[in-house]
Amino acid sequence: MQNEEPANAGEAAANGVSENLDVLKEEATNAFSNAMQGDFSGLIEMSMVYLPKAVLVVLGVIVAYFVAKFVSRIAGTPVRRRVDETLGRFVSKVVFYSIMICVLLGVAGSVGINVTSFAAVLGAAGFAVGLAFQGTLGNFASGILLLVFRPFKVGDVISAAGIVAKVNEIDLFTTTFDTPDNRRIIVPNSQIAGGTIENISFHKERRVDVAVGTEYSASLDLTRETLSKAAESLNDKMLTGEGRGYQIVLGDLGDSAVAWTVRFWTRAEDYWGVKESLTRAVKNGLDEAGIGIPFPQLDVNLTGGSADTEGTGDGKIKPRLRQ
Repeated sequence: MQNEEPANAGEAAANGVSENLDVLKEEATNAFSNAMQGDFSGLIEMSMVYLPKAVLVVLGVIVAYFVAKFVSRIAGTPVRRRVDETLGRFVSKVVFYSIMICVLLGVAGSVGINVTSFAAVLGAAGFAVGLAFQGTLGNFASGILLLVFRPFKVGDVISAAGIVAKVNEIDLFTTTFDTPDNRRIIVPNSQIAGGTIENISFHKERRVDVAVGTEYSASLDLTRETLSKAAESLNDKMLTGEGRGYQIVLGDLGDSAVAWTVRFWTRAEDYWGVKESLTRAVKNGLDEAGIGIPFPQLDVNLTGGSADTEGTGDGKIKPRLRQ
């Protein structure tokens, strides 16, 4: 039944237009035929009936155009200034075309055209388009949400939809990213809005964490002093104030190492450079202080085959080849 109603409405609209055109064609043919024979009464009568309607349609379209432009500009300007340029343009277009459609339907009704059937056809067409473009409309709705709530803006570096990249452009259907290795990636908005969004560059300050493990034989005080000197060597990149600066944290006592973390506050734009410099300073400082960084070792004991084994006196087994 749902499919029959739109079809009947479309047929009614088509029949109504066809009937109006047939009547107009017949009247015009008779009027011009009589005019060729010297009788202009039919042509004059037809002009008196249809000329005002034609003028009304033309004036209505012209006035509607300028009114729609004016109103759409008023509606879109605050959105462009306070929310987003893309959303502002979208609002302006929606307002403009809505006014134009309403005025055209009103003018058509005033000149005797049945617009009820046209409204039914438009509704049916909208329903069909919605079913055919569910995914596209989902991206569109997600784009509206992103533009209204603004979890990120153009220029931000975010982690979303499985990528970490800089936002280049936010459209109604897709968002464009540029990766650190200069690749352009276009992601549907539904994939972004439907998942977790991490805005990495939202804050202007970031904390750099460098984790390192030291051997158990190293002095804790000497290790802390060495790591502090490594952090202080980057004073020109350090942020000061409450909760800022640097911090040396003694963490876990692992299976083979004592875990330390150097926390260092810096500007967001300096993050990667500071992370590399701080890691280098920590490694060089530990080497100069004679503090080792443990790494996994594997002892292999050979008990047969073509080689014998012998003790080395330090608890390790060294292979000895047969002569």
